[in-house]
Amino acid sequence: MELRDIEIFLALAEELHFGRTAERLHVTPSRVSHVIKKQERRIGAPLFERTSRTVRLTALGERLYQTLRPAYQQMLDGIEEASAVSREVSGTLTLGTMGIQGWMIEDILERFRTRHPAARLLHRDLNAVDPLTPLQSGEIDVAHLWLPVREPDITVGRITHTSSIVVAMSATHPFAGRESIGMEDYGDLTFVALESPIPASMEEVYHPFRTPSGRLIARGPVVATWDEGLKEVSGGQVVIAAAAQAAHYYPRPNVVYVPVRDAPPCRWAFAWQTTNANPLIRAFAAVVDSSRSDA
Repeated sequence: MELRDIEIFLALAEELHFGRTAERLHVTPSRVSHVIKKQERRIGAPLFERTSRTVRLTALGERLYQTLRPAYQQMLDGIEEASAVSREVSGTLTLGTMGIQGWMIEDILERFRTRHPAARLLHRDLNAVDPLTPLQSGEIDVAHLWLPVREPDITVGRITHTSSIVVAMSATHPFAGRESIGMEDYGDLTFVALESPIPASMEEVYHPFRTPSGRLIARGPVVATWDEGLKEVSGGQVVIAAAAQAAHYYPRPNVVYVPVRDAPPCRWAFAWQTTNANPLIRAFAAVVDSSRSDA
């Protein structure tokens, strides 16, 4: 099995989606499908179960993944370490993360610091209401963002982890006592509106514009920051959605976090301006590629 074929297998095992795998590896979905079929013919058994809606690893595929992943990572680490020895990576890399998500990728940051001790890593906090502006303005080199990010001037790296979705609401809200809510319930809620021109594809991950049945979802007062959103929520009239980690890191005596049982998981990845020439971006991306963090 060629190294590229192993990479395609591992990526599909993590993404469980042919399109996202192709996008991540910069190949076509047909190329991914061809490689997997070739691997299955060589092994003599299916590695994935495919339907029109889902892709899942078979028991054999899971076993192969568990065997290949550490070996592949060790190979990448060895190559990167050899490259690091041949050149001293130095300079400054400015990284932007959003609150609690910065803790979710601490293992990646520590690996980068260990691998490139001469490099300086500056950490900046990103405003979740306006996450793209600092990256596009050049204020930061790399941003840790939720997906999808489809801006033509931005390159997106591999997924670092996923987060389930919760809705923050006042403890006095009629839905506050529920164990969970569904996305159709959004039609009975009023979400805060965001001040920044965030792309609709990103906003919809947390605050869709319509329910699954097509009902409009109301927007309330405009907020410019996450803290402003929580203050509006505490008033009891509006809600705000967030990654599930918010329930642990942002407790408020008058705010509850209710899980959304049918919301797709939110995917997180690092991104950078494609034209940014800072060589530390490539070094950082290599570290991310050799790491795997699950939420």
